[in-house]
Amino acid sequence: MMMRTAFFAAALFAFLPVSSARAEMPEAAKAMFEAKSVTDRNTALSTLEGAAAKDPASAYAAGAGEFFTALEILASGLHRHGFESPQSFMLPLMRLPVPDNPDPEPLTYEQFRAILVAFRDRLEKSAATLSSVPADADIGMVVDLAHAGIDLNEDGKIAPDESVAAIMASLSRGSVDTSDAAPSLIFRFDRADGFWLQGYAEFLMAQADFWLAHDFKAMFDGSFHMLFPRAKLPLQDTLVPPDGGMSGSIFASEWRFADFISLVHLVNWPVVEPERRQAARRHLLEMIRLSREDWKAIRAETDNDREWLPGPQQKGINPLTGLEVSEEQVQAWLAALTMAEDLLEGRVMLPHFRIAGKGINMKRFFDEPKPFDLVLSITGPAIAPYLESGKILTSDDFDQIQREFGGAGFLTFALWFN
Repeated sequence: MMMRTAFFAAALFAFLPVSSARAEMPEAAKAMFEAKSVTDRNTALSTLEGAAAKDPASAYAAGAGEFFTALEILASGLHRHGFESPQSFMLPLMRLPVPDNPDPEPLTYEQFRAILVAFRDRLEKSAATLSSVPADADIGMVVDLAHAGIDLNEDGKIAPDESVAAIMASLSRGSVDTSDAAPSLIFRFDRADGFWLQGYAEFLMAQADFWLAHDFKAMFDGSFHMLFPRAKLPLQDTLVPPDGGMSGSIFASEWRFADFISLVHLVNWPVVEPERRQAARRHLLEMIRLSREDWKAIRAETDNDREWLPGPQQKGINPLTGLEVSEEQVQAWLAALTMAEDLLEGRVMLPHFRIAGKGINMKRFFDEPKPFDLVLSITGPAIAPYLESGKILTSDDFDQIQREFGGAGFLTFALWFN
């Protein structure tokens, strides 16, 4: 679960409707996504939420606004305590480009869990709002990703360097061109893209619930000073260098790399809320269902108007990804969804490199939770309780799917497709 986020982190920010292309866009939605202050944005969002029950366009925009305010909740909580991004795909919930905070507040394990809970609960609200939009609603909203954003530094403003385009550029380490000469990042978001965003909300809820299902205090106390070097964590005075700073990735700093090893070693988490680990599987299954709904809607489209995620019938290079979508890739993606669903439902077992003749029943992994030990899961002992005979996924099964995505690779398209 944690490995995938490096490839889709930029996609978290690519869904911000601001004006109508066909169906009329509520004025409150325009105000919300053009707002330059959090106060104005929140006022407009409240108006949209009040109208959502009777107006699909308001519900659509409100759900999008709730999704991005969930990201803002996470970013604000991290900024408040002096978070410094590890720039690592191993920590997917912590890749937001949060600005430096020269005067951070102390952070406790309980406060960090509270940040995750607030983030997760806001995502749940977004998913519920988006699910209220009728499947056949006429939605058409155009957005320039350089002109909308979230407040990353808690100053109450939404500044140009907090725009969606700027955030995407930071997450992709500058590979998104935001100069005046860059291709326009203007997209028209339609009903299909609502399924897309709702699916990402479910995916992020699955990650948050997986963390919250466990007690990870020992890991927090023993390694999180690498993420919050000035937040008065237990080992700050002992292990954080005097300058208290860090730059670049985990692997560019000796002390950060050492603490990363500690973090991996300390992923031995007792289960404290088993229902959350069970919920994580349900969120992933819902994400799969929504991706199928998304592609059903995409393939039914007859226009080709600034598509965020085009179908095979909508020709042209996407200005963000530089890619086109073929029918073979869609078919391969749908096959990948079936493969993932079979794993989560326990119909197919996940192989382990040390075990022959048996595989891991992922349904039982989530539904019958035992302490999660990352290292012992890799080496074998921790997954022994979930081993079963049955059909086992093979590398050939996945390789056959992956070949359809060519040089860009399956994970690049997974970022985009959801």
